[in-house]
Amino acid sequence: MTDSTAALLPGFTEGDLDTLQRLERLPFSRPQMRLLFLGGLGYAFDGMDGSMIAFLLVPVMRLWGLSNNQVGALGSSVMAGYLVGAFAAGSLGDLIGRKKVMMYALFVYTFASLLAAFSMNWHFMFWTRMVAGLGVGAEGAIIAPYLSEFVQSKYRGRFIGSLVGFLSFGYVFSALIGFLIVPAHAQGWRIAQVISFLPILMLLWWRRSLPESPRWLIQQGRSLEAEQVVANLEAFYVERGQTLPDHADVPIPAMGLRKAGNFFQNLAALWHKDMARSTFMLWTLWITITFCVFGFFTWIPTLLVKQGMTITKGFGYSLIIYIAQIPGCYSSAYLNEHLDRKWTIVLYMVLGGVAAFFLSGARTDLAIILCGFWLSFFMIGAFGAIYTYTPELYPTSIRSTGMGLASASGRVGGLIAPLVIGFSYARIGFVGVFIITTCVLFLGALAVAVLGRRTAGKSLEQISAPM
Repeated sequence: MTDSTAALLPGFTEGDLDTLQRLERLPFSRPQMRLLFLGGLGYAFDGMDGSMIAFLLVPVMRLWGLSNNQVGALGSSVMAGYLVGAFAAGSLGDLIGRKKVMMYALFVYTFASLLAAFSMNWHFMFWTRMVAGLGVGAEGAIIAPYLSEFVQSKYRGRFIGSLVGFLSFGYVFSALIGFLIVPAHAQGWRIAQVISFLPILMLLWWRRSLPESPRWLIQQGRSLEAEQVVANLEAFYVERGQTLPDHADVPIPAMGLRKAGNFFQNLAALWHKDMARSTFMLWTLWITITFCVFGFFTWIPTLLVKQGMTITKGFGYSLIIYIAQIPGCYSSAYLNEHLDRKWTIVLYMVLGGVAAFFLSGARTDLAIILCGFWLSFFMIGAFGAIYTYTPELYPTSIRSTGMGLASASGRVGGLIAPLVIGFSYARIGFVGVFIITTCVLFLGALAVAVLGRRTAGKSLEQISAPM
């Protein structure tokens, strides 16, 4: 055992530490790949559904004769739902469990997406998209903390970075639907939403067999259940004749264990002296990156059309820009371990700001597509690292709450981004929109550089132990 076992807090046992050490020693194999696949599919569908609104705005704007402000409000509908969903999921995830929240979130998101396909006016579409956003926000806030609690520290950065990579596949799939389906038929915007609904039912069924997080179970005093989850994971290796390393050598500081509180105690804990610096930094980071990402991807198809392109050409360019997210995410997943999460985020946000600056001055189609490609690459790469970094900075007792509120704060940025961009474009044009994007990305990078902590190579308990 570790030297710090004498510092165990009331309610925890040496058996809990033993379970954590056994969990931390597990090598990366098929059980983790299954978790990655089922969690990743959730992000893929979330990304697809959340970004779909960008391709629905142009046809519904023309169908219902919407003003720029109404288009901006419709674009913000998903973000409004995200904010509520992320807040609720984060808080509930620490109280009732990660798995339950994942299942409820997916259920809400699935059926609201289907209802949105039958919208008869923009008001109905606004409310159904907002409810769908609630489910998407809850999914996004709970999956990363849930999966991060199953993976050994030396794999965690690449694992969660790869998980968020599924989000980029969802964006690309929505761009394909936007390019191939939406312009091809008068009701293409309805068909697109039905297509996004169908595969999610399958995922809802597959997720039934997922285990609850053993780290969360320990926090709830359900030590035997936590031990059983870990034993089931270990059985996979034993059945294949693999010898696991001695878990007694795995360092798990006992002071990294903190008892969970009620709803209000968990919220207050985010601003306790040990956590306040990280919470302030993360909220600033999430607001800035989400403002830029959702503002850009919500408006880019519309902005390209407003620049004089046809819908087909504008959507085709958008598809290329969306594809850049895939290498962006997986490159940052690699750097998460080699450069650390903190400096990966800073690097990608700074380079994203540079790309946005050059995009502001782009005049030719080639310049626009190249600058847009690199802006997409670096922003989503930064997002992938942020999803890894955020849950790491909080102890298990408030990890879901911390992730949920950071994500919810980010949705404030995403909520106002379509409105700000719609307002700004009408007054300062294409150039001004991307100068704003540059400044916001630089602000987020500065917050992480000054206030961020290094986390690579440490167990979750080591990171959250008092410094």
